[in-house]
Amino acid sequence: MKTWFKKLATTCAIVAFSSSALPAAYAAEPGAAAAPATTDADPALWVVKDKDTTIYLFGTVHVLKPGLGWFDEAVKTAFDKSDELMLEMVMPEDQVAMLKEMMSLAMDQSGKTLSSRLDPEQLKAYEAALASLGIAPTQFDMFEPWFPAMTLSVLPLTKLGYDPEQGVEKLLTSSAKRAGKPVVGLETLGQQLGYFDTLPENQQISFLNSVVRDLDKLGPQLDKMVGQWAKGDPDALAVTMNESLAETPELGKVLLWDRNARWADQLKARMDQPGTVFVAVGAGHLAGDKSVQDYLKARGIVAKRVKY
Repeated sequence: MKTWFKKLATTCAIVAFSSSALPAAYAAEPGAAAAPATTDADPALWVVKDKDTTIYLFGTVHVLKPGLGWFDEAVKTAFDKSDELMLEMVMPEDQVAMLKEMMSLAMDQSGKTLSSRLDPEQLKAYEAALASLGIAPTQFDMFEPWFPAMTLSVLPLTKLGYDPEQGVEKLLTSSAKRAGKPVVGLETLGQQLGYFDTLPENQQISFLNSVVRDLDKLGPQLDKMVGQWAKGDPDALAVTMNESLAETPELGKVLLWDRNARWADQLKARMDQPGTVFVAVGAGHLAGDKSVQDYLKARGIVAKRVKY
């Protein structure tokens, strides 16, 4: 897999929205209760400090299976100490408005059909992938390629045991609201959608083709990433994430590095205000070269790993 889904799952919170908006046919079985946490997970946590400001940096995976106990020990302690929760994006509560905003970008305004963009071999594989999920090919024909690519990336997740309600951001947000902590976003829904909508057509088609080609690898790839995340191994996660970035450096720039640099600027500015902030972003942003920590270091701010 050219890391398309790996980047999505660990870098863009829009995946959490996309999976929460899955058609009813792909929802979890009615009446199925979430399993209690049975496996201890210790994801990586960092902290930056000055005399009156503390910022915790926590890497997330936006969708998870039930049964992982990660919101405890140092992570819970840091969250409880924080005055504010900062996420990649605050999910709008109005799902109708969210879908309207997504559709306004996803629809192809030129009238060019998706099937006409694909060569015969690509089209055959695409239609076979849709058929395997019980979807008619015409359902996405009026959309830009990034939208069916993203949809196919998340559509099978609940069938593979992943529950959108188990996502890290979901639990952190509900916990913050119960505790009366403000929840703010580094980006907006429109910005995250724009990363995909503004990709050149050839990159959007490459995105779609790679998702179609590796649809059957979706579960094992995500399982591997979640395992590395749960062990608190950002180095291994970086290898998994970036194993083929050399093939798609333009995507790494858009989805990872440029955003990391902007976030480092935002966090540097936040250091001028007193208080304690719990920052939770996709784990891919806190792993490997050109991570948020690297950009903070270039700005004179050193992030230290919290040992627990």
